[in-house]
Amino acid sequence: QVQFVESGGGSVQPGGSLRLSCAASGFPFSSYTMKWYRQAPGKGRELVAIISQLADSTYYVDSVKGRFTISRDNAKNMVYLQMDNLKPEDTAEYYCNAPPFSVWGQGTRVTVSS
Repeated sequence: QVQFVESGGGSVQPGGSLRLSCAASGFPFSSYTMKWYRQAPGKGRELVAIISQLADSTYYVDSVKGRFTISRDNAKNMVYLQMDNLKPEDTAEYYCNAPPFSVWGQGTRVTVSS
């Protein structure tokens, strides 16, 4: 079955960095666009970044442009989110997903606070 397992979250001070990882399984990973989402406390889920099947195209929500970098390793069925210059407003639970699957992992929590 389709499964996503996110990891790498933690607590950092503003300006810090984290690298999130997502292990995907149960589908032909290299054939699917991958996405990172986040959900801040009390808010809805927000699309953060997208990467195409061959990693030749990426998209970022305006609020993270220039700070976050999405990447993937098709040989390992992994997608990553490098987050630099973190801000308090980046505090959220982060999830990866591949449309059209409606399965969600447990997420990984990122807390940015001084």
